[in-house]
Amino acid sequence: MRSIRSAFCLVALCVSSGFAAHADVVDAPGADLVVSLITYGPGDVYWERFGHDAIQVRDRVSGQSVDFNYGVFDFDERGFLWNFARGYMHYMIDVERSDVDEGDYVDSGRSVTLQRLALSPAEAVQLRTYLLWNLRPENVVYDYNYYTNNCATRVRDALDRALGGALRKSLLPLPAAMTYRQQTARLMSAQPSLMLAIDLALGPMADRPLSAWQESFLPMVLERDLRGVRLPDGHGGLEPLVSMQRTIAPNRLPAPPAEPPNLEWPLGLAGLALAAAIVLTRRRRPNLYASLTTVYLVGAGLVGTVLLALWTLTIHRAAWYNANLLLFNPLAWALPAAVWRSRRGAAPTLAVKRLVALQLVAALAAVLIHALPGTVQQNQPWLLFAIPVWLAVAWGLRAGRRLTQEIRS
Repeated sequence: MRSIRSAFCLVALCVSSGFAAHADVVDAPGADLVVSLITYGPGDVYWERFGHDAIQVRDRVSGQSVDFNYGVFDFDERGFLWNFARGYMHYMIDVERSDVDEGDYVDSGRSVTLQRLALSPAEAVQLRTYLLWNLRPENVVYDYNYYTNNCATRVRDALDRALGGALRKSLLPLPAAMTYRQQTARLMSAQPSLMLAIDLALGPMADRPLSAWQESFLPMVLERDLRGVRLPDGHGGLEPLVSMQRTIAPNRLPAPPAEPPNLEWPLGLAGLALAAAIVLTRRRRPNLYASLTTVYLVGAGLVGTVLLALWTLTIHRAAWYNANLLLFNPLAWALPAAVWRSRRGAAPTLAVKRLVALQLVAALAAVLIHALPGTVQQNQPWLLFAIPVWLAVAWGLRAGRRLTQEIRS
């Protein structure tokens, strides 16, 4: 994906001068058009981790070639960051000479793969017509969604439209290899902090079983699955959709792992370690105990506030109905004062005791929800992390009550 200074200038350039420069590509008969899928491997920057793709249209007579891609966004759009936070993301399609478009990715070390597609002349013309229609100012912008309406799904849908729905018919019955959550964790694993933040924010939508059609929100998956698509050849048989594949540029960057990382052990051990630290410092190092507990409670309250906002104030549907709210919620902010009082033996108030009991019930509810049959949110790592810590927090406040009783006796 790439950003631009001015969406209007880009579209004007494509419509007025760009097409004139490539008149042969625009006006060539279908028999002279060669259509290919261009797939770019993951990059170094976090928004490049999922890869990118484009549709290449080439006129075999003149040799002129252009790439259409749906991954353009404008950082200078009014309210861009605020809209992005709320889930209202506006992306665009653009067109560029193939050598220029692909050269940028080659220079950055990303792999570039070309798959020539066996489209009939009529299908090639229909695809070109649709892409040019998409470039009109009134059609160039679309509402982006990172899972269901992105650069890869737009390319997939354009190809499927030209093929009369044959691509969807071929991929929809096939099960996906991974879920949205698993693919996200796999591709973001090079940046662990961001990977954990995204995993914490994803709700049950990210864990539902997918079809190969849905999993093709990733350019590399679309590239892989197209190799298995077979279409009628017009003579009673089938022919592969991909007639030729070649590597334009090899990958020179560290490749993402084939499988997502297992977060259960790291987060489970981290939760046990923090819980043990709270328990062990409760009597001997009360200030350290209070500091550790406060850091956790403030963090839990902050995380809960963000999760609640994502659910109620945004259209990030992948973050809705997040069961992690039962583990991390804004109510945690009501406990640090009681923790600091307890370090000197002050017994918790009735309100604090009820709040802690409510939190323990919520954690139990999170476990029970996870145990329900069917597809539920796969938040085992966060259960393993949070439950031991909450038990330690509850024990620490209870220990303060016992210490008060000892002092009085």
